[in-house]
Amino acid sequence: MGALKCATRSGSEIMLPHATVDGFRSRVVGGVLGRGDDGYDRARVVFNAMIDRRPALIVQCGGVADVREAVMFAREHNLLASIRGGGHGVTGNAVCDDGLVIDLSRMRSVRADPVTQTARAEGGATWGDFDRETQAFGLASTGA
Repeated sequence: MGALKCATRSGSEIMLPHATVDGFRSRVVGGVLGRGDDGYDRARVVFNAMIDRRPALIVQCGGVADVREAVMFAREHNLLASIRGGGHGVTGNAVCDDGLVIDLSRMRSVRADPVTQTARAEGGATWGDFDRETQAFGLASTGA
């Protein structure tokens, strides 16, 4: 059977039974990666190559339902969690050691409204995604 070692929000460690993790995996459409899974090393990399962290699990969210499932799972088990958007944060806070990474990088949709001159972007959208959609309507935005 076995268990997966995970970090908690308080800095301690817990062991999650593999059956618990498997149940979680079955509820996430986008996929859940753990150490040793194909794609795990690619999924944990961020733009700042100085950051080399190894989360226990990476949830590759395919939509809002996956995000909700990941947040509820982290809360239920008191897991250390981090959020990965486009992966360009310099400090590397998008990836945590031994915790749960909620990866939004597949959620890149941007919807621009030329009438109200507003745009809505999903959490994994980059400035490139945002600019591509808004510029189609002659809109521009400053970014920080």
